[in-house]
Amino acid sequence: MKNNLFTTLKEVLKKDDRFLSQDWYLLKNQIREKTNSLDEKLIELLLENEFLKKKFFKKVKNTFIFDINKFSQFINNKEFLADSYTSFKNKIWLTNKKWDYLANSWEIVLSWPYKDCTLAWWQTKEDAKRNEIFYNEILASDEIDRLLDEKVFTNFKRVNKDWEHKLDTFKRNKKINKARWLPEDTITDNLLIKWNNLLALHSLKSNFAWKIKLIYIDPPYNTWNDSFNYNDRFNHSTWLTFMKNRLEIAKELLKDDWVIFVQCDDNEQAYLKVLMDEIFWRENFIWNLIRKVWVAVRLDAKHISRETDYILFYTKNEDKLIVNKEKANNMESYPYSDTHIKERWKYKLNKLDRWSINYSDKMDYEIIAPDGSKIYPWWTSEKNWWCWRWSKDKLKWWIENDFIKIKKTHKWWNVYFKQYQFVDNNGNKIERANPYKNLLIDWFNNEIWNKELKNLFWKSNVFSFPKSEILLKRLLEMVTNPWDIVLDYHLWSGTTCAVAHKMGRQYIWIEQMDYIETISKERLKKVIEWEQGWISKNVKWKWWWEFVYMEIIQENEKFIKEIECAKNDEELLEIYETIKNNEFINYYVNIESIDENINDFKDLNLENKKRFLIELLDKNLLYKNYSEINDKNSWVSKEDKKMNKEFYN
Repeated sequence: MKNNLFTTLKEVLKKDDRFLSQDWYLLKNQIREKTNSLDEKLIELLLENEFLKKKFFKKVKNTFIFDINKFSQFINNKEFLADSYTSFKNKIWLTNKKWDYLANSWEIVLSWPYKDCTLAWWQTKEDAKRNEIFYNEILASDEIDRLLDEKVFTNFKRVNKDWEHKLDTFKRNKKINKARWLPEDTITDNLLIKWNNLLALHSLKSNFAWKIKLIYIDPPYNTWNDSFNYNDRFNHSTWLTFMKNRLEIAKELLKDDWVIFVQCDDNEQAYLKVLMDEIFWRENFIWNLIRKVWVAVRLDAKHISRETDYILFYTKNEDKLIVNKEKANNMESYPYSDTHIKERWKYKLNKLDRWSINYSDKMDYEIIAPDGSKIYPWWTSEKNWWCWRWSKDKLKWWIENDFIKIKKTHKWWNVYFKQYQFVDNNGNKIERANPYKNLLIDWFNNEIWNKELKNLFWKSNVFSFPKSEILLKRLLEMVTNPWDIVLDYHLWSGTTCAVAHKMGRQYIWIEQMDYIETISKERLKKVIEWEQGWISKNVKWKWWWEFVYMEIIQENEKFIKEIECAKNDEELLEIYETIKNNEFINYYVNIESIDENINDFKDLNLENKKRFLIELLDKNLLYKNYSEINDKNSWVSKEDKKMNKEFYN
């Protein structure tokens, strides 16, 4: 009878795609989740089957009431969906006094890294992807805080014009720097940090809390687009939790007049805006910058070609926001100059003729070109006449005072009037707001910088969708001054820090993927070597500078790497023998029970062996905590101990 019930329930549940994995296995956790939320679709499925209706519903006055307790007990039964892996795991896992498995108990909580979606160490190229890359772990609530302890760093290097060297000391300011508002002993080195960005952000707090002026990040867009190196396939709620945990700690690093830019697209923009309103406060939202991503319309779109993405823009102190507005807008808004630059500043050109509903004969006259030919206002048809903007008398004054420019375009003469920055059309001094535009087009797209990266590395397809240096220059010059600290913890190809380096801003950048070595760091080396691409000449980049490279030491993470890379059972058994006697296994794992059932372990397939060994490891100890650096069994080198002590000061 029980087996019949098991079989019937499985067949019914398989009708709902939400409960099926990619390889067509039923997802027990997903079924539990929908049961607890009284999911309507699930209840409808059960009601449609008469056998299941009798088992899990009570009839009260012609109404069927779902017996959630009975159904929950049934699906939590270790015999339900118990494949060989689950059966073996259940033999060794802890139970409470009621003999319920802890995995099904309310006495513990699901927490990081289940909710945090930690990116897997091995995801270093585009074809190394899973639907959800994180360790699905159950952690006791009093164990969670250790995950976010300060971590131990290793592989310290100083990279300068003489290449890479072992780091012997960090550079710090010797006294309070009032110009930069930095306290005494603040690290002044540029930092490039490899491995998990959430843990790195928590490890930066002791040095950089309340010191960073600008955060710019370009996180995974959650698009299901396989061209991204990150796991860009998070489900919606998981992606938001991933963002929330990092934004909350990043906020603790920002100084009083902070600014943050977060790039995204339509997939999560609306939800991300609400999340950032909560963390950074809605009143600190400035604007949503809209960027044109592609030069030409993409013809591979099914219905609508998506040509834009967005940059959410928040700041604490809007009054101190635009520090270089005049300089930044001169090239774009007012690109020309003449002999009147001291009193009028730069100017832009506007055509003197225009179509007007109120056509006037007084403003329809001839103007003599430099070659003696006559110029008339342009017209589109007999009914849509154009005329000059001003009368003939006013034009005479404009010509005498050098407000008019006549130039030939191809074979046609055009008449323009000069609109200056600091004087109006009558020559009176004015103050223009000269605001930045929220529409970023022309030189801000990805395609232009993609070509530049190819030239920089002498090969094609260096990186997918790199951001333009001109885009980052615009953002940095909008809100920062030289020596302000800039943070980017989704580094990608390294555009943010390459631009910050050229513009003389101190920077901190964090990246987990291996291309930090082959692309990001190598690109910055080229900057130090004085490459003259894109903004280099514009900002007159002529000096060397340097940066410090460092990595978070892996602890259990290195075992996970070995397990994932194992090619056969012999290698996995060897790894098991190595880890079973160390302190990195979860405290509640019964090693004796595993040894007693080792034949059952051997019967598992290779993937399930790997999965099981990874679950043995304590995910609190993925990386080495700084508080444990001097433990007796610590294998951290003397050099690393010295540099960590100096870093944490």
